[in-house]
Amino acid sequence: MNTAAITTATTVTPFTQNLKQQQQKQQTAKEAIAANVQALIEQLEQGHSEGLTAYLTAMGRFHKYSFGNILEIARQQPDAQKVAGLYAWNQLGRKVKKGERGIRILAPVIGVKRKKDAEAEKDIRTQNQAVLVGFRSAYVFDVSQTEGKELPELSERVTGNVGEYRERLLDFILAQGIQFEFKESIAPALGMSYGGKIAILPGQLPAEEFSTLVHEASHELLHKAERRIATTKTVRETEAEAIAFVVGKTIGLNTGRASADYIHLYAGNAALLTESLEVIQKTSAVILSALETPAAETTTAEAEPELAEAS
Repeated sequence: MNTAAITTATTVTPFTQNLKQQQQKQQTAKEAIAANVQALIEQLEQGHSEGLTAYLTAMGRFHKYSFGNILEIARQQPDAQKVAGLYAWNQLGRKVKKGERGIRILAPVIGVKRKKDAEAEKDIRTQNQAVLVGFRSAYVFDVSQTEGKELPELSERVTGNVGEYRERLLDFILAQGIQFEFKESIAPALGMSYGGKIAILPGQLPAEEFSTLVHEASHELLHKAERRIATTKTVRETEAEAIAFVVGKTIGLNTGRASADYIHLYAGNAALLTESLEVIQKTSAVILSALETPAAETTTAEAEPELAEAS
């Protein structure tokens, strides 16, 4: 994992060898994503949306994982609920059952880029710089593949009831500088996004209202300025609906509308599907992170880097 110091010599150094290996491994990660997206497209072209539904569901369950690793988990074990490595499961008092096969993901390999002595002496704090060398195969296991001590249920997770998630979502929306109001005149629409303002039709059931809020918040976070120009109305609506699906599914709401609509999004374009899936994953992760902790602690400054990278 360690890298050698950079030299000005024209000969190939250990560092440049590692750099080439890094580029090759990063390309391998990109190829893995491309292969998984292509598999999704082939399934959709054959009229099967199970893989896409599994991926959208996995976005919520594993929103702290990378885009590529969520694809890997959904492809290898579509019904996975909670995944962790051998050591993590052992720490929780559980063992992987004999004969179970791990779910392959890509784990980052971090190396150290050493500065020249003269450069390092100027500031000892930056003597060694951590750099991404590449990726390696790692294996995680779903809870269904383990046995042992019962896991504690997450108190925040609810079924058919949004509970305190509604207030956390509203706090998050307001923290982004987005105004919110109830407005009867938008009927028959359930919600509207005006650019800096969300209007919701009053009288909706709590679960429906929550889903509408996520949908309109997604428009506010994603579909203004450059991305609005670069996408069609169909793409924007299906992205927002897919995010509402991911977030709602994660907190236990019964929602199954996204896959039927989302199938029309990609129109056979692998690049478009890849871009949209990554945007959906990153935006869902930002919203879910706000729901996990009091949303007042989630500021615009924390959310913007993720969204900027996605778009």
